[in-house]
Amino acid sequence: MKEQSFEEIYAAYKNAGEEQAIEDNDGSTTLPDASGKEQIVAVRKNDDGDLIAFKTSAGRELDYVTALQDAKAGKLAHVDVFHKYGRDILRSEPDGIKENNLDNLPTF
Repeated sequence: MKEQSFEEIYAAYKNAGEEQAIEDNDGSTTLPDASGKEQIVAVRKNDDGDLIAFKTSAGRELDYVTALQDAKAGKLAHVDVFHKYGRDILRSEPDGIKENNLDNLPTF
């Protein structure tokens, strides 16, 4: 039997998790609506690749600070706010599906 490298073993493990997450979500890479809350559907990045603005399913365009405030207030579905590097950071809920991560959403 061929011996796998640490990288190959981890890649297989990660891929299996992503496939299972998609299967658990009925084959979709998008998350279902969460109680009528808006969802982030597109992002804007600066030249460094940092997320600086967000477009919601209702068509609103939010700057980063407003998106943080809305997320903290529970107005945005499928995102979390956590504190790191001395500031609050917005991220998608970890669900094992990389296609719906904020960094992978379409740009506007």
